[in-house]
Amino acid sequence: MVTFEMISPADFFYRNRDIAGFTNPARAIFSSVRELVENSLDASDQSRVPSEIYIRLSNDGEESSEEADVYKLRVEDNGSGIPPRHIPSAFGQVLFGSKYKLKQARGTFGLGGTMAILYGQITTHKPVDVASSTGTTRIHRYKLMIDIQKNRPVILDSKIQVNKNRWRGTMVEFCLEGDYPRAMAKIVEYLKQTAVVTPYANITFVDPKGRLYKFNRVTSKMPRPPKETLPHPHGVDVETVRRLIQITKCRNMIDFMKTHFHRIGEKISHNFLKFAGIDEKKDPRKLEPDEIVKLVRMMKKFEGFRSPDASCLSPLGEDLLKAGILKELEPEFIAVCQRRPSTYSGHPFILETAIAYGGNVPRKDDIVLYRFANRIPLLYDEASGVSWRIIKSINWRKYKVKPDMPVAIMVHLCSTKVPYKTVGKEFIADRPEVKAEILNGIREVARQLQRFLSKREYREKERRRLAAFSKYLPKIAKFSTELSGKEKEPDIRKLLWSVRKFEEETE
Repeated sequence: MVTFEMISPADFFYRNRDIAGFTNPARAIFSSVRELVENSLDASDQSRVPSEIYIRLSNDGEESSEEADVYKLRVEDNGSGIPPRHIPSAFGQVLFGSKYKLKQARGTFGLGGTMAILYGQITTHKPVDVASSTGTTRIHRYKLMIDIQKNRPVILDSKIQVNKNRWRGTMVEFCLEGDYPRAMAKIVEYLKQTAVVTPYANITFVDPKGRLYKFNRVTSKMPRPPKETLPHPHGVDVETVRRLIQITKCRNMIDFMKTHFHRIGEKISHNFLKFAGIDEKKDPRKLEPDEIVKLVRMMKKFEGFRSPDASCLSPLGEDLLKAGILKELEPEFIAVCQRRPSTYSGHPFILETAIAYGGNVPRKDDIVLYRFANRIPLLYDEASGVSWRIIKSINWRKYKVKPDMPVAIMVHLCSTKVPYKTVGKEFIADRPEVKAEILNGIREVARQLQRFLSKREYREKERRRLAAFSKYLPKIAKFSTELSGKEKEPDIRKLLWSVRKFEEETE
């Protein structure tokens, strides 16, 4: 006899933690650090304060298994803090969070931080300690575990402390199994790339051996915050429209379109409803299921809607991206480009690209690629991402780039809905609109590098030619004087001076 049952979201991810990036002890400890750091950065961005993030990973002292050791992970930030009533659910309930608004944010599913705590619980069966304050006179501390079958927090202990210094932020500490020696390179690289894309952050990391990694901010300037927006008609489906109909207070279709959709006014609403063959005076709450389906299909076909604006996005900007790259890579040459806002399936996005040459850029057999999405470094599955395939398709000889040159390319995608291919958020899908913007952005900065390399090549060629000229000019002058039978050699000081001046200007 077949038995049917329902499981909670926490139970689902407990059974399928691989799809969230917790595939092995090394990947799990990396994912835990990454998810908590992302939450901290988002909280600091929300409060409009340059980030101060402290990460400590230490040995817990327990006996370890053959595959992994037990570590204690602690992450502190100076972000907005969490209201006391939400703290237990924010850390003890899967798919509970503040990331479900239609605007750019690092998190996508409201899953990562809680998934890290869930992983720690199922590998060590120890609670998580949380302390948070919104800047009031109180700090709220909780000791929690997750009821996996019911997907709800279990509060083991709670305290209220006096906040004498009016500290604001959040501290999370829990134990988990992991393989830090194998994950160390990825964790350090992740923090370095995070420092590139958030040059306004101070990040401190202490690893289990007591080694200190510190990434200092170079600016206090922050990107403008994104604004929450309405769904664009080209990006909605039947379920979205059905939910809007359930909550709407509008009594006619004109008002419904103007109230619930992005950049729709009276004229556009009128034109669309005429195109769709829908009565403007009809009460949206009385639409039949087949009428809702027709409404959505006509939205996809109508070409009179305005493109989404970019106020819901928060790109880093050319100045901040350049500052981050200069801070971490110290290149000899850098070029950055921010493309104009574009859309895919009704979702707005902005692409930023940069190219760096020389300095501390790693010298490899191929171009070094740094991928970012909503300021998140993407370190795994590079070959599966659209950016890498685009780079491999370009004829780099055209841009005077050779395989052994120290060249790095940065690709940063900002969107309200990044087209990730997996829940693990490691690579971006091959959307035609996104692909075209990445290709054009890379070509733009590559052309600037080509001009730099061409000028440098010309200067080097001229330097060699003039060096030979200055070496043999005195001998030529002497030989010419003897050959002509004259006693006085010609004055070559002016020529030599011009040669030295060129050399000084091109150094």
